Amino acid sequence: MQLKKLLPLALGAVASAQSLTALLASQNSSLSALSSLLGTNPTLVSALSNATNITILAPNNDAISTFLNSSTGKAAATNPGLVTALLTYHVLNGSYPASAFTSTPQFLPTLLTNATYANVTGGQVVEGLLNGSSVEIFSGLLAKSTVVTANLNFTGGVLHIIDTVLTIPESDAATAAAANLTALTGALTEANLVSTVDSLHDVTIFAPSNAAFQAIGSAVGTLSTAQLASILEYHVVSGTVGYSSLLTNTTLKTVNGESVTITVENGTVFVNSAKVITPNVLVANGVVHVIDSVLNPNNTSAAPNPSTTTAAFSGASSVSNVPFTSGVSQSTTLTAVTTSSSKAGAEGFVRAMPTGVVEMGALLGGAAFF
Repeated sequence: MQLKKLLPLALGAVASAQSLTALLASQNSSLSALSSLLGTNPTLVSALSNATNITILAPNNDAISTFLNSSTGKAAATNPGLVTALLTYHVLNGSYPASAFTSTPQFLPTLLTNATYANVTGGQVVEGLLNGSSVEIFSGLLAKSTVVTANLNFTGGVLHIIDTVLTIPESDAATAAAANLTALTGALTEANLVSTVDSLHDVTIFAPSNAAFQAIGSAVGTLSTAQLASILEYHVVSGTVGYSSLLTNTTLKTVNGESVTITVENGTVFVNSAKVITPNVLVANGVVHVIDSVLNPNNTSAAPNPSTTTAAFSGASSVSNVPFTSGVSQSTTLTAVTTSSSKAGAEGFVRAMPTGVVEMGALLGGAAFF
């Protein structure tokens, strides 16, 4: 009887000790495309095979096929650095079996530490959470990947098969443009702050929606460049990456020099009187939370009112046209993000669904890893 009980445990130990190469071979029906890609880069295979305490998020065949038929894939074919970044972004720094995920979002560090793509301390992250019985991974532009096969063990850690290639978080300005936050995009350009904000390290940005700018349109028409810059800088916290799971009732000093007050009421996050309506949009240098009103550095005491939208600009009124959008192009290759209850507030956020074709063999040709 004892032997019968111990035998499955022994077999499990043997299975968990298999090499990464053996594991990929055993999952050939799902991971043959990934195996082909890895086969073009023995340096990558060696690095992953010798690594310990890692989690690999492995896109399945359909996921890689979709990626290879995207403009992102086409761009990667001519940019070995982007390929390296993409591969490292699919490797978590730590072993995370499916049981490690909960309904509370976790922001898990990856091996993507190249400052060109990850200007954040400790490397770029993915957001992981349990939605019902499904483990979901959110990457740049709120792109969602779902784990379709979990807990495949190998000597270095654990591998989960996912249904979508992860999206590397983009710069702040590129993310705003991709999200069709055209008012913010235009305002940053008008205030000459695009490169300044994009180059900051470890940021939390509270990004007003187009409707937020439109609601105070009468107040922004006469702003000087310096005044506009001051308002926008009041929406940026530098030196702190405030993912939603880390935001508590506190104050944070902004680039403007004034502080914002973070209030959490019944699970809803407020910044002064503004409500976070789309949390945790990962960007290259931190995180963006979309808010429903524009913050006013001259009204730092504005407090939340959960039952209504409270304007921080007294006397301001709405206008028919969204400010700062003249000459700003709307993205035409966007589709609405499908969100679950665990991503409440993300309605209306969008992500790019680019098109294009690239040959698989060209994708990893000449790319180096680590």
